[in-house]
Amino acid sequence: MRAVVCVEPGRLEAVERQAPAALPQGWVRLAVSHVGICGTDYHIFEGKHPFLEYPRIMGHEVSATVLDPGASSLAAGTPVVVNPYISCGACIACRKGKPNCCTAIRVLGVHTDGAFCEEILLPAENLYPAEGLSLEAAATVEFLAIGAHAVRRSLAPADSRALVIGAGPIGLGTALFSRIAGHDVTLMDTSGERLAMAAERFGFESSILAGPSSAEEVARATNGDGFDVVFDATGYGRSMEAAFAHVAHGGALVLVSVVKDEIGFSDPEFHKREMMLVGSRNATRVDFEHVMASIRAGHVPVEALVTHRTTLDRVPLDLARWATEKSGLIKAIVRVAA
Repeated sequence: MRAVVCVEPGRLEAVERQAPAALPQGWVRLAVSHVGICGTDYHIFEGKHPFLEYPRIMGHEVSATVLDPGASSLAAGTPVVVNPYISCGACIACRKGKPNCCTAIRVLGVHTDGAFCEEILLPAENLYPAEGLSLEAAATVEFLAIGAHAVRRSLAPADSRALVIGAGPIGLGTALFSRIAGHDVTLMDTSGERLAMAAERFGFESSILAGPSSAEEVARATNGDGFDVVFDATGYGRSMEAAFAHVAHGGALVLVSVVKDEIGFSDPEFHKREMMLVGSRNATRVDFEHVMASIRAGHVPVEALVTHRTTLDRVPLDLARWATEKSGLIKAIVRVAA
């Protein structure tokens, strides 16, 4: 089968590889259709992922069709959305129904080879039928589920004032599902271009350009109260630390992105607000199903999210270029199926 391998940082190669052979019990053979390129993929290419072992086939935002259902209830030819988080099923998180934070989690394309190839094998429980979605739209479900999970984790009721910091793909997904939850959403970013794109493409007219006057702008936008819920999706430690000050008394801060840094905050400021600090990791089936239902209902403008397209054969050229040419880029989708 055709595959694209990140041999080492900065080096992608299109190769021919043996298709996966034996089908383990409970697993399904899939023909990969479309794959979204994630920030993680760019980090792997750039050598910025802290624990990755090369060579690696990347790709974890996946739509596919069933080739061999094995012993599962799926029929051959069924279009599916892939949940790329392979959990152990036995640890304390899995026993609590939280496989998204399994202690031994393996993420497709990170801890194990991913979907920049023609065929993959996955457990049947990681596959969700994608009826009513195009296969391209189905490849956007995983990254949108990250934001949907963060919004669900926030416990913020409808009519909450929400601030989403970071207008990249994960931040935009979070903002979309915050709006779907009935929140009044404001976006914050260091890039005026990204904020303008969010307003034009998705209708997020309320925005704050991050900078030295951010605190004053937050106070002005909320009559001095702060936001009921703040989502930080920047992947930047300083931003995460500054986000504490934007939360209203009795509000919540949700850390959507993860960084290697230690995060510090003022305990008196934290305690006087009696604020809730929430970590949000990956997503669960509930979130995937919420995203699929929202796309089917027309609440998620997938056509506005997908700004770049390529094919598997062109990935070595295009991914390398998009790693540095970010202007106008929200989500790039790779078409794998011929």
